[in-house]
Amino acid sequence: MSWQLKVMRVFLRQIARRSLGRQPDSIAARAWFERGAWLNARGRPYLNFTPDQFGDIPALWTAQPAPPARFILYFHGGGYVMGNPRTHAALGGYLARKAQMPCLLPDYRLAPEHPFPAAFEDAVALWHALLARGYRADQIALGGDSAGGGLALALLGHICAENLPRPGCVFAFSPFTDLTYSGASIRENAKSEILLPPQRLEQLRNRVLNGADPSDPRISPLFARFPDAPPTLIQVARTEILRDDSRRMADHLRTEGAEVTLQEWGNLPHVWQFFHGWLPESRKALTDAASFIRAQCPPPPSAGS
Repeated sequence: MSWQLKVMRVFLRQIARRSLGRQPDSIAARAWFERGAWLNARGRPYLNFTPDQFGDIPALWTAQPAPPARFILYFHGGGYVMGNPRTHAALGGYLARKAQMPCLLPDYRLAPEHPFPAAFEDAVALWHALLARGYRADQIALGGDSAGGGLALALLGHICAENLPRPGCVFAFSPFTDLTYSGASIRENAKSEILLPPQRLEQLRNRVLNGADPSDPRISPLFARFPDAPPTLIQVARTEILRDDSRRMADHLRTEGAEVTLQEWGNLPHVWQFFHGWLPESRKALTDAASFIRAQCPPPPSAGS
């Protein structure tokens, strides 16, 4: 364990987790997240990104490639109620550099103003828009963190169910895959969880679902089907409350025939990859993810090869 992680764990547990648990509503939580992202990134890297629009869905590119170039499609986390491409610009930019391909961060709709299935509908519409522009599905690395990782997997479930062209690979950092909260780690890791306040989970679910079924595979991809799914990488910390969302998702994908790599790390915060500017453990995890992406979505052969 690095000394940076030792310091970060104290800060997150004693300050960030308590502060997040006190946010009175989604508006306040979004402002809190924006401030934290700005401090984490030590600036505003998104100012150098390229804006784009897919119907009603705005997005940011690290650098906009011409079709059919390969790229990363990254859905940000934030419990479906906060976060945006700006908060995750530093992470997307770092992953893009390591993977040596551009990254696209869509600004999907958030609850409670736009409850389920708004985010899922945006993800599906975006996928169709990308293919309509001439991007090749097998040249897209589909991924995200936390709720964004769950959204990426829900989109994958839709792609598989509708027999649409599959992405080249899928990756997820501590994905939120089960809003029924049936995973044992929700209870077992309530004390060891470093960042997420477990006591707010029920309120979060109510804001996101607005009365919908929490086992709907469009919000809980653990209950989706994945025929002919592409290779998938999942990274999760053993001590976080969403650990079993990852373990069971990996097992489910394997039973569907997918090739899955599940990386379980030690006593790390939820989506520790977010802190790559501070933690060597974060940089190592993102380097592993980038290597996986490059292996599954290699560059096309050169004209002389």
